[in-house]
Amino acid sequence: MVENITKNQLKEKLDNETNLKLVNVLPKENFEEKHIPGSLNIPVDQIEEKAPQRLDKNEKIVVYCANFECSASPKAAEKLEKLGYKNVYDYEGGIEDWQDAGFKLVEATA
Repeated sequence: MVENITKNQLKEKLDNETNLKLVNVLPKENFEEKHIPGSLNIPVDQIEEKAPQRLDKNEKIVVYCANFECSASPKAAEKLEKLGYKNVYDYEGGIEDWQDAGFKLVEATA
């Protein structure tokens, strides 16, 4: 079962763990506009195709999307679990929650 993770739990994991993959599951354009530092981009509709090439089934994986209303990260987490990934977390608050907390984002420069 997918576990939810809060912004503070995610921040702590990013600061202290090396075997963590952070995956932004929004479309490429959204990812390029704004994302949490260190994120990979695998859009939710490409999970089945790209996850096996980019993610290890034994590492911790945290997926996120835009905000609490966005359904892309729960869908992505479910797809990863069906593919056999064991340590999947869903950061439901996403970019909006991360930014509201004052944490750093990578933003596109005009």
